[in-house]
Amino acid sequence: MFGRLAAQRLNEIRTSIRRTTQASRSFSTALNYHIDTPDNKPDLPWEFNNANKEKVKEILSFYPSNYKQSAVIPLLDLAQQQNGGWLPVSAMNAVAKVVEVAPIRVYEVATFYTMFNRTKVGKYHLLVCGTTPCMIRGSRGIEEAILKHLGVKRNEVTKDGLFSVGEMECMGCCVNAPMMTVADYSNGSEGYTYNYYEDLTPKKAVEIVEAFRKGEKPPRGTQNPGRINCGPEGGNTTLLGEPKAPPCRDLDAAE
Repeated sequence: MFGRLAAQRLNEIRTSIRRTTQASRSFSTALNYHIDTPDNKPDLPWEFNNANKEKVKEILSFYPSNYKQSAVIPLLDLAQQQNGGWLPVSAMNAVAKVVEVAPIRVYEVATFYTMFNRTKVGKYHLLVCGTTPCMIRGSRGIEEAILKHLGVKRNEVTKDGLFSVGEMECMGCCVNAPMMTVADYSNGSEGYTYNYYEDLTPKKAVEIVEAFRKGEKPPRGTQNPGRINCGPEGGNTTLLGEPKAPPCRDLDAAE
């Protein structure tokens, strides 16, 4: 009887662990494997359009002919631009064919770099910086304001297909924190832009979203009118003139 109860309890524990593992996998590794869907499966035709075929030739010209595989990242980026901001498996297969490698070599790259989107995104893909300087300066409030305004959760696409919101790690403009970037896929690869919007407030972030909704192109860079680029608000207070050279030593006198 004791053995039967122990076996039953062990089975309950295994079931609980299995459910937890599956739930964790759905969040942590969902982008590391592929499941066929009607709009994302290997047998769907995909190829670079005529304009991008010329760009493919240009990209390949930067590398020796026996190192075509070095062009995987820029080719994936071009494919993502053409495909409205995300990479179906058929597009990755097309890149593998161009650089003459096994498709798995391209999959490895696409699943490693977070700049490659494995699921559909909005025509305007908003990425809020979540690294420490931006977080200290209020990036969580920026993201919450945008999500609330659009009525979506992180990584969801709005019903009109215009916007999606994600998180990105350090964008390298920490002095202008908090910030976000907007990947504009509204005009395909021909009109693709990727711009930073810095010194944000929740109100300003929502205003930028609404400007894009109207088809406008809000000014990129700092949103603080009191500063220029990365300069201090109000202008410099030190190093206001040309630096002076150190005095020359008289070596003869020193001897």
